[in-house]
Amino acid sequence: MATELEQCCVEYLNHVAVERNLADNTIAAYRRDLDAYLAFLSERQIDAPDEVTRRDVEDFVAAKRDAGAADTSVNRALSAVKGLHRFMVREGLSNTHPTSTIRLPKTAEHLPEFISIDEATALLEQRFPDTAAGERDHAVLEVLYGCGLRVSELTGLDTHDVYLDEEFLRVVGKGSKERLVPISGAARRAMNTYLTGGARDELLSHARLGNQGSAVFLNARGTRLSRQSVHTLCERYGRAAGIEGLHPHTLRHSFATHMLAGGADLRVLQEILGHSDISTTQIYTHLDRTQLREVYLAAHPRA
Repeated sequence: MATELEQCCVEYLNHVAVERNLADNTIAAYRRDLDAYLAFLSERQIDAPDEVTRRDVEDFVAAKRDAGAADTSVNRALSAVKGLHRFMVREGLSNTHPTSTIRLPKTAEHLPEFISIDEATALLEQRFPDTAAGERDHAVLEVLYGCGLRVSELTGLDTHDVYLDEEFLRVVGKGSKERLVPISGAARRAMNTYLTGGARDELLSHARLGNQGSAVFLNARGTRLSRQSVHTLCERYGRAAGIEGLHPHTLRHSFATHMLAGGADLRVLQEILGHSDISTTQIYTHLDRTQLREVYLAAHPRA
C-alpha cells in the first residue's frame, strides 16, 4: 500500500504534467529525483508529509553531492523536492513547508561546446554513403546545424511540419510549444533531396504494413528514427571528419554561435532556438566575447 508521501508524489507529478505542461523528459527526471527522495526518507522511517524537516531535505541534498552528482543534477532534484512540498501545502496535504527557506544555489556557468565553421564544413561536405540511409544522415546533420534544432525536435518532425517552398519547419519544442524555424540553403537542399529523391520512400518501404507513420526521419525498419540513433550517427560522421565525440547539441550550439558571430539579432536567435528566456540565449554572447579575446591574444603583438 502506498504511503502518504507516495500518493502525494503521484498527484504532484500528474499536476506538473497536466497543469504546467512540462516536457516528458523533464517529468521523467522529476520522477527519478522524487523516487530517490522518497527512498531516502523511507530509510529514516518517514512516510508522511508533516514528518519531513528542513534537516532531512538538506541531508538528502548533501547525500547527492557526496555521491558525486553534478551541480545541475543536484539543483534539479532540489527543485523537484521544493515543488512537491509547495504543492502539498497549497493543496492542504501538508501543514509544514520544510523547503520554504531553502534557496537553489547558483551553478557555475559553463560555456557550451561548439565546432568551428571549418569543422562544420568538413563534417557536412564529407562523402556520405550513396544509400537511402546516407542521404538521410546527410539531411539530419544539415538540419541540426542549419536550423539549430534539439535532437528531440528533429526526431519529432512529421512530413506535414515541413514547408520547403515557404522555407520553414514547424517545430514542437519544450513544453509542447510550437514555433516556426527557417530552413534554407544547404539544409533545405539536403532535406529536399531526402524527401523527394526516393530515400525516405525506400526506408518507408521496410515498414510493416499498416505501420507507416508520418515521421520525416526513418530508420532501417521504416519507423521513426530514435534520438539514440542520431547521437550515434553524429559521433560516427564527426569522427570521420576529425571531430571526436560530436554530440547533436554541439551542432545546435555551433549554429547559435556562428549565427551570432555573423551578426544575428539576439531576439531573433532566441525565437529560432525556442528559448523562453532571453538569458538562456545570452550565454552565446559570453561565448562570442571569449572567442574575440582568444583571437586578440593570439594575434596582437603586445597582447
